[in-house]
Amino acid sequence: MHDIGLECPRAKTVKSLEAALAAQAEVGYPTIIRPSFTLGGSGGGIAYNREEFEEILKRGLELSPVHEVLVEESVLGWKEFEMEVVRDQADNCIIVCSIENLDPMGVHTGDSITVAPAQTLTDKEYQRLRDASIAVLRKIGVDTGGSNVQFGINPDNGRVVVIEMNPRVSRSSALASKATGFPIAKIAAKLAVGYTLDELKNDITGGRTPASFEPSIDYVVTKIPRFAFEKFPQADSR
Repeated sequence: MHDIGLECPRAKTVKSLEAALAAQAEVGYPTIIRPSFTLGGSGGGIAYNREEFEEILKRGLELSPVHEVLVEESVLGWKEFEMEVVRDQADNCIIVCSIENLDPMGVHTGDSITVAPAQTLTDKEYQRLRDASIAVLRKIGVDTGGSNVQFGINPDNGRVVVIEMNPRVSRSSALASKATGFPIAKIAAKLAVGYTLDELKNDITGGRTPASFEPSIDYVVTKIPRFAFEKFPQADSR
């Protein structure tokens, strides 16, 4: 990401307490600790002070098969946005939809209320994320198909970091397709066999325009998670 002028949350890989404390001093509290090569995030955690930091670090180093952890800057409370991008082999790129998470960073996007298109971005901010998303696809090497790029924005100073990139059709792609009427999976399949966006018809306009036209919607679509409490007899839904 640094090669294309974009930031990720600051982080450093360490193998000892001394190196971890030095890394933590650079990123501050709260601090995210991620053990290397463990499943489901086991051994990781968020430390709000030195005592918690050393406790989680010790556990993480023990659980990591290579005795290594990532000490990472926390982006808890930041605003979270997603961009659904489609690219073809001729380097035509379009943004199908922008998605905004109502819940801040720290709440999984699958558990968060989301709105499409994004509502609190200025045009300048939107264009910045648009350009960054396309740059990420090119750098990662997604030559054809759909991808999802996620950003965190610090509400205090506007700092933007790339937090995740899925080089495939994802859960968010289904929401973007539903919100705009643009069939991402169908288009991605056709791009994979050699078509370009300008050769494909745009289903939104009944085929009057090519798929290389970015969808523009004058309404808002909201996704609200449904928690299946009936599957967990001991859970309290209140």
